[in-house]
Amino acid sequence: MAHKILISAGEASGDLYAAGLVEALRRRNPSLEFFGCAGPRMQRAGVRAVVDAASLSVVGLVEVIAHLPRIYGEYRKLLQAAKVERPEVAILTDSPDFHLRLARRLKDLKIPVIYLVAPQVWAWRQGRLPLLQRTIDRLLCIFPFEPEFFARHGIQATYIGHPLTRLIQPSASREELRRRYRIPEGTRLIALLPGSRRGEISRHLPVLIEAARKMIAADGRTTLGFILAVPPGTGTIGSNFKEPVSGLSIQVLEGQTWDVLASADLALAASGTVTIEATLLGTPMIAFYRVNKMSWWMGRHLVKVPFFSMVNLVAGKRVVPELIQDDLTAESLAGEALALLGDEAARDSMRHELRTVAQKLSAPQDPMEVAASIVEGHLKEEMVHA
Repeated sequence: MAHKILISAGEASGDLYAAGLVEALRRRNPSLEFFGCAGPRMQRAGVRAVVDAASLSVVGLVEVIAHLPRIYGEYRKLLQAAKVERPEVAILTDSPDFHLRLARRLKDLKIPVIYLVAPQVWAWRQGRLPLLQRTIDRLLCIFPFEPEFFARHGIQATYIGHPLTRLIQPSASREELRRRYRIPEGTRLIALLPGSRRGEISRHLPVLIEAARKMIAADGRTTLGFILAVPPGTGTIGSNFKEPVSGLSIQVLEGQTWDVLASADLALAASGTVTIEATLLGTPMIAFYRVNKMSWWMGRHLVKVPFFSMVNLVAGKRVVPELIQDDLTAESLAGEALALLGDEAARDSMRHELRTVAQKLSAPQDPMEVAASIVEGHLKEEMVHA
C-alpha cells in the first residue's frame, strides 16, 4: 500500500521549498503519494492539489478579514481530505495563520506534523509558542539562530540550512542576461520587486513607479533602466499601472526574478524571501514594506526584533536600508536608491556584508535532503506503530 503524505504551502516561497522536499522524498521512495494545498511548483512535482495555494496568499491582520470565508472553506476542504485519506505524516510549510490552526486539528486526528520554515514567533506573536509545543512534532528551521530559541521553549527544532542556498541559480551570466533584456552598455539597472502577493503588489507598485519617475528626473533617462519582476502566476499588473509603467519604459517580467536580480545593479525589494534571493546573488538592495494602516497599528507593538528585513536580522546589524510603513515614500525610496547608486564604495561594502550573511545561511548538506531524512524517519516510526 502506498504511503500518503499531506503537504501544504500557502505562498510562492513555501511552494518552492515544499516542491524541493517532495522531489527529494520521491528520489528516496517513488511510491509515496502527496496531496494537499499546492502551488504550481508542487503540482509539477506531483502533489495532488486538494486546495490551490493561490487561495491562501494574503498578508496583514486587517487585509485577511475580507478573505476569511474563502480561506475557511479551503481549510475545511483540506481537513476533510486529511480525515478521509489518513496520511502517515503532514508537512506544513510557512503560512502560520492557516497552518497552526490546521496543525491543531491534525493532532486531534493523531497525524504527526512536521513544520517546514518555522513560524517567526521569535519576532512577533510569541503567544503562539504553547500551540507550537502542543501540535508540532518536529520544526525545521531555515535560519541559524532559530533552534536555540525554540529549544528554550521546549520545542524540538532542527536547523537544515536555507533551501535557497542550493536552489537559486540564474539561467545565464550577467552579461548574457543584460543582452537578453536589451540593457544598453553603461546603463545602471534597477530591479523593482513589489512582492509575491497581489495585495503587496497593489500597495507597493504606485510607490515604486513614482520613485522610478523621480530617479529618472534627477539622473537623466539615458543612464537608468528598470525591470519590474513579479513571481510566476501573478498575471497582469493591473490596467491602472500599465500606462505609467509603459511611459517610463519599465520592462515587466514574470517568473524571472533570479535572472533580473543577477543582472541588476540595485534592487528595490519588498521585505521577504526576495531579500534573501538578492543576498545570495550579491545584489545591493533597499528593503521596504507597507501594510494596511490598521494592520500596522494592531501589529507594530507585537514586533520584538530591531529590524524588519531578514538580511539585517541574520547579520545582527543594519546591512541594507529599510523603509517600512510611513517611511516608505517615493521621495525616500528614490533618494536612498540614488545615494547608493552614486556610492560605489557603499555598494562594495554591502556586497561584502551580503556574502557574510549568505555564508551564515549555508549548511554542509542540502537542506531538502536533511528534511527528507527527518520525514523518512517519521514515516518509519508510523510503520512500526501501525
